[in-house]
Amino acid sequence: MKPAPFDYVAARSVEHAVELLAGGTDAKVIAGGQSLMPVLNMRLGRPELVVDIGRLDVLNHVRISDSGALLVGATATQAQVLAHPDVNRGWPLLATAVANIGHPQIRNRGTICGSLAHNDPAAELPATAIVLDATLRIQSSRRIRTVPAEQMFVGPFMTALTPDELLVEAEFPPPPAGAGWSFREFATRPGDFATVGVAVQLVRRDGVVADARLVLFGVGGSAARVHSAEEALTGSSPSRVEDQVRAQLKAELDPADDVHASAGLRRDLAEKLTIDAIAEAWARCA
Repeated sequence: MKPAPFDYVAARSVEHAVELLAGGTDAKVIAGGQSLMPVLNMRLGRPELVVDIGRLDVLNHVRISDSGALLVGATATQAQVLAHPDVNRGWPLLATAVANIGHPQIRNRGTICGSLAHNDPAAELPATAIVLDATLRIQSSRRIRTVPAEQMFVGPFMTALTPDELLVEAEFPPPPAGAGWSFREFATRPGDFATVGVAVQLVRRDGVVADARLVLFGVGGSAARVHSAEEALTGSSPSRVEDQVRAQLKAELDPADDVHASAGLRRDLAEKLTIDAIAEAWARCA
Protein backbone atom coordinates (compact mmCIF):
# COMPACT_ATOMS: atom_id res chain seq x y z
CA MET A 1 0.00 0.00 0.00
CA LYS A 2 0.96 3.63 -0.43
CA PRO A 3 0.43 6.44 2.07
CA ALA A 4 -2.10 9.18 1.60
CA PRO A 5 -0.59 12.43 0.26
CA PHE A 6 1.34 14.57 2.75
CA ASP A 7 3.79 17.47 2.77
CA TYR A 8 7.40 16.77 3.74
CA VAL A 9 9.94 19.07 5.38
CA ALA A 10 13.47 18.17 6.46
CA ALA A 11 14.04 20.10 9.66
CA ARG A 12 17.14 22.31 9.70
CA SER A 13 17.39 22.33 13.51
CA VAL A 14 15.54 21.19 16.60
CA GLU A 15 14.04 24.68 16.85
CA HIS A 16 12.85 24.44 13.24
CA ALA A 17 11.33 21.02 13.91
CA VAL A 18 9.30 22.15 16.93
CA GLU A 19 8.26 25.31 15.06
CA LEU A 20 6.83 23.09 12.32
CA LEU A 21 5.07 20.91 14.89
CA ALA A 22 3.47 24.02 16.38
CA GLY A 23 2.26 25.24 12.99
CA GLY A 24 -1.34 24.16 13.39
CA THR A 25 -1.26 21.27 10.92
CA ASP A 26 -1.55 17.57 11.71
CA ALA A 27 2.18 16.81 11.73
CA LYS A 28 4.18 13.67 12.52
CA VAL A 29 7.90 13.28 13.15
CA ILE A 30 10.07 10.79 11.26
CA ALA A 31 13.62 9.77 12.19
CA GLY A 32 14.29 6.15 11.21
CA GLY A 33 10.79 5.53 9.88
CA GLN A 34 10.43 2.00 11.23
CA SER A 35 7.37 2.94 13.27
CA LEU A 36 5.80 5.70 11.19
CA MET A 37 6.11 4.32 7.66
CA PRO A 38 4.05 1.15 8.26
CA VAL A 39 1.34 3.34 9.80
CA LEU A 40 1.37 5.62 6.76
CA ASN A 41 1.54 2.81 4.22
CA MET A 42 -1.46 1.06 5.78
CA ARG A 43 -3.23 4.43 5.99
CA LEU A 44 -3.75 4.03 9.71
CA GLY A 45 -2.46 7.60 9.95
CA ARG A 46 -2.98 10.47 7.50
CA PRO A 47 -0.85 13.42 8.64
CA GLU A 48 -0.81 16.59 6.61
CA LEU A 49 2.90 17.09 7.26
CA VAL A 50 5.87 14.80 7.96
CA VAL A 51 8.79 16.49 9.73
CA ASP A 52 12.09 14.70 9.12
CA ILE A 53 14.63 15.06 11.96
CA GLY A 54 16.91 12.32 10.62
CA ARG A 55 19.61 14.75 9.45
CA LEU A 56 19.96 16.59 12.76
CA ASP A 57 23.41 15.57 13.97
CA VAL A 58 22.83 17.34 17.29
CA LEU A 59 20.35 14.57 18.13
CA ASN A 60 22.57 11.72 16.94
CA HIS A 61 24.47 10.72 20.06
CA VAL A 62 24.98 7.85 22.47
CA ARG A 63 27.14 9.06 25.33
CA ILE A 64 27.71 8.95 29.07
CA SER A 65 26.97 12.13 31.01
CA ASP A 66 29.13 13.56 33.78
CA SER A 67 26.72 12.01 36.29
CA GLY A 68 27.20 8.56 34.72
CA ALA A 69 23.84 8.39 32.94
CA LEU A 70 23.43 7.04 29.42
CA LEU A 71 22.11 9.72 27.04
CA VAL A 72 20.51 8.61 23.77
CA GLY A 73 19.54 11.28 21.25
CA ALA A 74 16.40 11.18 19.15
CA THR A 75 18.14 10.12 15.93
CA ALA A 76 20.52 7.56 17.44
CA THR A 77 19.68 4.15 16.03
CA GLN A 78 19.09 0.97 17.94
CA ALA A 79 22.16 -0.50 16.24
CA GLN A 80 24.31 2.37 17.54
CA VAL A 81 23.15 1.70 21.09
CA LEU A 82 23.69 -2.03 20.75
CA ALA A 83 27.23 -1.52 19.42
CA HIS A 84 28.27 0.91 22.15
CA PRO A 85 30.65 -0.86 24.56
CA ASP A 86 29.52 1.19 27.58
CA VAL A 87 25.92 0.11 27.01
CA ASN A 88 26.78 -3.58 27.06
CA ARG A 89 28.84 -3.14 30.23
CA GLY A 90 26.67 -0.73 32.16
CA TRP A 91 23.15 -1.33 30.84
CA PRO A 92 23.03 -5.01 29.84
CA LEU A 93 19.24 -5.14 30.20
CA LEU A 94 18.89 -2.37 27.62
CA ALA A 95 21.36 -4.10 25.29
CA THR A 96 19.45 -7.37 25.54
CA ALA A 97 16.12 -5.67 24.91
CA VAL A 98 17.45 -3.88 21.83
CA ALA A 99 18.91 -7.15 20.50
CA ASN A 100 15.38 -8.60 20.58
CA ILE A 101 13.96 -5.86 18.34
CA GLY A 102 13.15 -7.11 14.84
CA HIS A 103 16.10 -7.85 12.58
CA PRO A 104 19.42 -6.07 11.95
CA GLN A 105 17.88 -4.14 9.07
CA ILE A 106 15.24 -2.75 11.43
CA ARG A 107 17.77 -1.86 14.14
CA ASN A 108 20.01 -0.14 11.59
CA ARG A 109 17.25 2.37 10.86
CA GLY A 110 14.98 2.31 13.90
CA THR A 111 15.68 4.71 16.76
CA ILE A 112 15.36 4.30 20.52
CA CYS A 113 13.37 7.50 20.92
CA GLY A 114 11.16 6.72 17.93
CA SER A 115 10.02 3.46 19.50
CA LEU A 116 9.39 5.21 22.82
CA ALA A 117 7.34 7.95 21.13
CA HIS A 118 5.35 5.37 19.14
CA ASN A 119 4.55 3.16 22.16
CA ASP A 120 3.48 -0.03 20.46
CA PRO A 121 2.02 -2.27 23.21
CA ALA A 122 4.26 -5.13 22.02
CA ALA A 123 7.46 -3.04 21.84
CA GLU A 124 10.47 -3.84 23.98
CA LEU A 125 11.72 -0.32 24.68
CA PRO A 126 8.86 1.24 26.68
CA ALA A 127 9.07 -1.62 29.19
CA THR A 128 12.83 -1.31 29.31
CA ALA A 129 12.67 2.45 29.89
CA ILE A 130 10.26 1.95 32.78
CA VAL A 131 12.23 -0.79 34.50
CA LEU A 132 15.47 1.23 34.17
CA ASP A 133 13.75 4.39 35.50
CA ALA A 134 14.58 6.39 32.39
CA THR A 135 13.79 10.10 32.03
CA LEU A 136 12.63 11.52 28.71
CA ARG A 137 13.58 15.04 27.60
CA ILE A 138 10.85 16.70 25.56
CA GLN A 139 11.03 19.99 23.68
CA SER A 140 8.49 22.29 22.06
CA SER A 141 8.45 25.94 21.02
CA ARG A 142 6.88 26.66 24.42
CA ARG A 143 9.17 24.80 26.82
CA ILE A 144 11.59 22.01 27.58
CA ARG A 145 10.42 19.45 30.11
CA THR A 146 11.33 16.03 31.42
CA VAL A 147 8.95 13.13 31.97
CA PRO A 148 9.71 9.92 33.90
CA ALA A 149 9.27 6.90 31.66
CA GLU A 150 6.64 5.51 33.99
CA GLN A 151 4.45 8.55 33.25
CA MET A 152 5.14 8.62 29.50
CA PHE A 153 3.09 5.68 28.23
CA VAL A 154 -0.62 6.28 28.69
CA GLY A 155 -2.24 3.75 26.35
CA PRO A 156 -1.85 1.84 23.09
CA PHE A 157 0.13 4.05 20.68
CA MET A 158 -0.44 6.98 23.07
CA THR A 159 2.09 8.91 25.13
CA ALA A 160 2.32 12.06 27.24
CA LEU A 161 3.64 13.95 24.20
CA THR A 162 1.42 16.76 22.96
CA PRO A 163 1.15 17.35 19.19
CA ASP A 164 3.68 20.19 19.24
CA GLU A 165 6.32 18.31 21.28
CA LEU A 166 9.42 16.40 20.19
CA LEU A 167 11.15 13.70 22.23
CA VAL A 168 14.77 14.81 21.91
CA GLU A 169 16.63 12.53 24.33
CA ALA A 170 16.25 9.52 26.62
CA GLU A 171 18.35 9.38 29.79
CA PHE A 172 19.01 6.04 31.46
CA PRO A 173 20.55 6.34 34.95
CA PRO A 174 23.15 3.78 36.03
CA PRO A 175 21.46 0.69 37.48
CA PRO A 176 21.82 0.32 41.27
CA ALA A 177 25.10 -1.27 42.33
CA GLY A 178 24.85 -5.04 42.25
CA ALA A 179 21.40 -5.08 40.67
CA GLY A 180 20.33 -8.25 38.92
CA TRP A 181 18.33 -8.10 35.73
CA SER A 182 16.48 -10.19 33.20
CA PHE A 183 14.69 -9.56 29.91
CA ARG A 184 12.56 -12.29 28.37
CA GLU A 185 9.98 -12.42 25.62
CA PHE A 186 8.08 -14.91 23.53
CA ALA A 187 7.60 -14.35 19.80
CA THR A 188 6.21 -16.76 17.24
CA ARG A 189 9.32 -16.36 15.09
CA PRO A 190 12.62 -14.58 15.68
CA GLY A 191 12.18 -10.95 14.70
CA ASP A 192 8.39 -10.93 15.13
CA PHE A 193 6.71 -8.61 17.57
CA ALA A 194 6.65 -10.15 21.03
CA THR A 195 3.46 -11.90 22.05
CA VAL A 196 4.40 -11.27 25.69
CA GLY A 197 7.55 -9.95 27.34
CA VAL A 198 8.91 -9.00 30.75
CA ALA A 199 11.76 -6.91 32.12
CA VAL A 200 12.91 -7.33 35.72
CA GLN A 201 15.45 -5.56 37.90
CA LEU A 202 16.12 -6.67 41.50
CA VAL A 203 18.38 -5.32 44.23
CA ARG A 204 19.45 -7.78 46.95
CA ARG A 205 20.42 -6.70 50.45
CA ASP A 206 20.98 -8.98 53.46
CA GLY A 207 19.72 -11.97 51.53
CA VAL A 208 16.34 -10.52 50.56
CA VAL A 209 14.93 -8.33 47.78
CA ALA A 210 15.43 -4.70 48.79
CA ASP A 211 13.95 -3.23 45.60
CA ALA A 212 12.01 -4.78 42.73
CA ARG A 213 10.96 -3.41 39.36
CA LEU A 214 8.88 -5.72 37.17
CA VAL A 215 7.36 -4.58 33.88
CA LEU A 216 5.24 -6.64 31.49
CA PHE A 217 4.42 -5.80 27.87
CA GLY A 218 2.12 -7.42 25.33
CA VAL A 219 -0.59 -8.08 27.93
CA GLY A 220 -2.35 -4.71 27.92
CA GLY A 221 -2.61 -1.37 26.19
CA SER A 222 0.86 -0.35 27.29
CA ALA A 223 3.87 -1.65 29.19
CA ALA A 224 3.30 -1.34 32.92
CA ARG A 225 4.77 -2.27 36.27
CA VAL A 226 3.08 -5.00 38.31
CA HIS A 227 3.28 -3.26 41.67
CA SER A 228 1.54 -6.00 43.65
CA ALA A 229 4.11 -8.57 42.50
CA GLU A 230 6.92 -6.13 43.32
CA GLU A 231 5.51 -5.70 46.84
CA ALA A 232 5.29 -9.46 47.29
CA LEU A 233 8.97 -9.80 46.37
CA THR A 234 10.27 -6.95 48.52
CA GLY A 235 11.63 -8.09 51.86
CA SER A 236 11.81 -11.76 50.95
CA SER A 237 13.65 -14.13 48.64
CA PRO A 238 11.89 -14.95 45.35
CA SER A 239 11.63 -18.68 46.03
CA ARG A 240 9.65 -18.06 49.22
CA VAL A 241 7.01 -15.88 47.58
CA GLU A 242 6.71 -17.50 44.16
CA ASP A 243 3.12 -18.59 44.83
CA GLN A 244 2.22 -15.06 45.94
CA VAL A 245 3.74 -13.60 42.79
CA ARG A 246 1.82 -16.06 40.64
CA ALA A 247 -1.39 -15.15 42.46
CA GLN A 248 -0.81 -11.43 41.93
CA LEU A 249 -0.17 -11.96 38.22
CA LYS A 250 -3.38 -13.96 37.87
CA ALA A 251 -5.32 -11.25 39.68
CA GLU A 252 -3.92 -8.28 37.78
CA LEU A 253 -3.50 -9.48 34.20
CA ASP A 254 -6.50 -9.16 31.91
CA PRO A 255 -5.20 -9.44 28.34
CA ALA A 256 -7.53 -9.48 25.37
CA ASP A 257 -7.94 -12.15 22.70
CA ASP A 258 -6.63 -11.14 19.29
CA VAL A 259 -5.47 -12.72 16.04
CA HIS A 260 -2.00 -13.37 17.48
CA ALA A 261 -2.85 -15.10 20.77
CA SER A 262 -5.72 -15.90 23.09
CA ALA A 263 -6.02 -14.17 26.45
CA GLY A 264 -5.33 -17.47 28.17
CA LEU A 265 -2.09 -18.00 26.26
CA ARG A 266 -0.92 -14.49 27.09
CA ARG A 267 -1.64 -15.02 30.79
CA ASP A 268 0.20 -18.35 30.82
CA LEU A 269 3.18 -16.89 28.96
CA ALA A 270 3.31 -13.87 31.24
CA GLU A 271 3.36 -16.05 34.34
CA LYS A 272 6.02 -18.42 33.00
CA LEU A 273 8.27 -15.66 31.65
CA THR A 274 7.95 -13.59 34.82
CA ILE A 275 8.82 -16.41 37.21
CA ASP A 276 11.81 -17.38 35.08
CA ALA A 277 12.93 -13.74 34.76
CA ILE A 278 12.74 -13.18 38.52
CA ALA A 279 14.88 -16.26 39.13
CA GLU A 280 17.43 -15.12 36.56
CA ALA A 281 17.58 -11.57 37.92
CA TRP A 282 17.99 -12.89 41.47
CA ALA A 283 20.87 -15.14 40.39
CA ARG A 284 22.59 -12.12 38.81
CA CYS A 285 22.37 -9.98 41.95
CA ALA A 286 25.77 -9.24 43.44
